[in-house]
Amino acid sequence: MIQWRAGNAVEKVEKPLRLDRARALGYKAKKGFIVLRVRVLRGGRKRVRVGVKGRKTRKQTNRKTLKMNYQWVAEIRAARKYPTLEVLNSYNIGKDGQHYFYEVIMVDPSKPEIKSDRTTAWITEGKNRKRAERGLTSAAKKSRGLRSKSPNKKVRPSQRANKRQGK
Repeated sequence: MIQWRAGNAVEKVEKPLRLDRARALGYKAKKGFIVLRVRVLRGGRKRVRVGVKGRKTRKQTNRKTLKMNYQWVAEIRAARKYPTLEVLNSYNIGKDGQHYFYEVIMVDPSKPEIKSDRTTAWITEGKNRKRAERGLTSAAKKSRGLRSKSPNKKVRPSQRANKRQGK
């Protein structure tokens, strides 16, 4: 973890640290699959107010509770770093006092090995572009409260449709 902290926030790794977990989430050791280690700062988030002049003490920002879980944040950061790849899934690999560490499984939809494999060909379709940003990965769906199909929850069809009362 000391080396992870010293390195970049998003780093490509040779092979998954937790191979059993990666395989369970769809990883295959073949061309087109890439594993990234992502470091995310722990703690709350601040809302930044830019261009504030005058007495600063009255204009300080409070810490906000982020409504996205950190795994989803890690997936989005990985997707932005590698825009041609798609996020398949991710899993936790550790945390320390300052950071969470995740491994994100990325897939290259342009590779013929991915297109010809019937278990991974679905990710090459256009409707699966930018999955992490649109909240369609497993971690994102969990964060959005879509794991249970209770009719009483105000998260379907979306939180925006229910005036953000779902979370």
